[in-house]
Amino acid sequence: MIRKLLASLVIVTGIVTAAPAFAQGNAVNVLYAGSLVNLMERSIGPAFEKATGQQFRGYAAGSNKIANEIKGKLRRGDVFISASPKVNSNLMGEANGNHVTWYVNFAESPLMIGYNPQSKFASQFKSKRWDQVLQQPGIRIGRTDPKLDPKGAFTVEMMTKAADLYHQPDLVEKTLGTAENPEQVLPEETLVGRLQSGQLDAGFFYSTETSDLKIPAIRPAPELQAKASYTLTVLDDAPNHSGAVSFVDFLLSEQGRALLKQHGVDVVKPTVSGNVQAIPPSVQAVLDAAAQ
Repeated sequence: MIRKLLASLVIVTGIVTAAPAFAQGNAVNVLYAGSLVNLMERSIGPAFEKATGQQFRGYAAGSNKIANEIKGKLRRGDVFISASPKVNSNLMGEANGNHVTWYVNFAESPLMIGYNPQSKFASQFKSKRWDQVLQQPGIRIGRTDPKLDPKGAFTVEMMTKAADLYHQPDLVEKTLGTAENPEQVLPEETLVGRLQSGQLDAGFFYSTETSDLKIPAIRPAPELQAKASYTLTVLDDAPNHSGAVSFVDFLLSEQGRALLKQHGVDVVKPTVSGNVQAIPPSVQAVLDAAAQ
């Protein structure tokens, strides 16, 4: 009996030792655009933990929704990743709570029309122009709220341009209905899952989503180009400021940028907006290296 107890103790000890040694309270809370769920949770987060020994804790939602929650003091975080530079302006300055002082544009991802390959409309996307397929009776389209997410706003913008390009004044009404059509508008972090499960026939996604998850997609004409421009910052009131800086350093590093490329994100030369003097020295060093 004693031998069995000792053996059990050795096994349990081995399991505990093998588990990630995250320090209590060492988690880095990253608030990020919902289009990056797969990238952050399955790639960047685990790689960051392995490289630094710090815990990644992510929260995904529409960029405007996150900004509103930060501004309304409904949510706190250490790092904020938005899909549009404009969102940061809502968090800058005394009138907006001084949550953001600087931010870095580090990647882009064009808007695509993705579809479920098992959908009864799938074959039509290969034989007809995409806007014609989206007008088919019974097709189930998914998109995000234009008030809460840049992708939703880009969708309405792109469809409005398409109406002019294809000389179809009622195209927006026929495909989207109203801007906030409850039959189409869904939380960004759930859109991919609904398409993959067959609840949707088609939807509007960034290329990082369609490429990363092997979703068949149509790229609109160049005249209709709309894209996410991802930005990254350490929130001024970050509870774990040092951890936030470590995460930004990692994401902008050669390893982090390589992971972004692997997941279909178009990595661009980092550009800084806001108060450059407020950028942490280690982040500035990584930016200088990336610029070379």
